[in-house]
Amino acid sequence: MGLMKLRKNKKYGYTPRYFDNNGEGNPFEIKHKFDDYRQTVGSNRGLKTKVNNALNDYKTNPDRQANRRVLIIIGVLLLIFLFIIDFDLSIFFSK
Repeated sequence: MGLMKLRKNKKYGYTPRYFDNNGEGNPFEIKHKFDDYRQTVGSNRGLKTKVNNALNDYKTNPDRQANRRVLIIIGVLLLIFLFIIDFDLSIFFSK
């Protein structure tokens, strides 16, 4: 063993037992099943780019029920937050 040489790692050929390649994909690649349909997945840098991509993804979503559900959930969470901080909602209503 030389003093200046680094030891090399051992190599071995591993093929997964139940993987049928058929010429597509890598068996070791971890990928979410919806990555092909989203714009928000990827190496987006910056807050403005992330927000713009999320809004475009939200606008181009063909499922209107999901969009409505998201808006209802945001509204309920906003009202709960306002209730927790004791915000007075009577300033929005005239007597």
